Amino acid sequence: MPHQVNEAIESHYTRPDVGSLILAALARAGKDLDQLTPEDLTPIDAFHIRGRAATLELAHVVALDAKKRVVDVGSGIGGTSRCLAQKFGCRVTGVDLTDEYCRAAAMLSAKVGLQALTEYRQGDAVNLPFEDETFDVVWSEHVAMNIPDKTRLYSEMYRVLKPGGVMAIYDILAGPSGPVLFPVPWARTPATSFLVEPVELRQLLEEAGFVISDWTDSTEAALTWFTSLVENIQKNGLPPLGFHVLMGSDFQVMAQNQGRNLQDGRITLAQVVARK
Repeated sequence: MPHQVNEAIESHYTRPDVGSLILAALARAGKDLDQLTPEDLTPIDAFHIRGRAATLELAHVVALDAKKRVVDVGSGIGGTSRCLAQKFGCRVTGVDLTDEYCRAAAMLSAKVGLQALTEYRQGDAVNLPFEDETFDVVWSEHVAMNIPDKTRLYSEMYRVLKPGGVMAIYDILAGPSGPVLFPVPWARTPATSFLVEPVELRQLLEEAGFVISDWTDSTEAALTWFTSLVENIQKNGLPPLGFHVLMGSDFQVMAQNQGRNLQDGRITLAQVVARK
């Protein structure tokens, strides 16, 4: 069963030669492919609600600095790892289930001159390919929704953290108002969506051994951001550079549903920091 779920999740995210698709979209958006900056990648890089702003908020809560060694679990095309490496000078290792994303992440990091601070490994979040107590920070944004075995997920995060290390997560959780409307950016059907309620997440983290030090509900900010995104798409169509390059043409429907899910209280968002 886990193998089948992983295959379904990979097929949801994988597009053939996604790196070339991204470069073509950057060129259409008028970017110079020989002089790319991390900022040029922002419209496609930060594949989570509220994008780079949410990443930087979480980083400041964690007090990230250049001495920290970070693992980004579910690193996608590497947007978060590049943001953290560029802004704070820390070394970041990204892990993602989708091999195509890992290759694209490495290529894009090299294009913007951040290959020395970032590396990417194909791997499963519930079986992280690292020794115990390797990292100062375990980071994860919008990933747990696709992982059914959350007990294993958080115990693996705990295992690879050094004593005193910090876990920083920003995730979509189940809201109080009933089932999610599909498709959404993380799943086309309920078969690959595994949301837990905030009270369940708190329990899972504490059972894994974490001590929660910060918990922020950011649902309202997410709704404002998503409403603006959907209105922009409806008014101007899909831009040359955006998440639809990764997700395909049905991203427009996914975005509309995501806005509805937030509006109706079917999902909530939480930024959580916990310590080992």
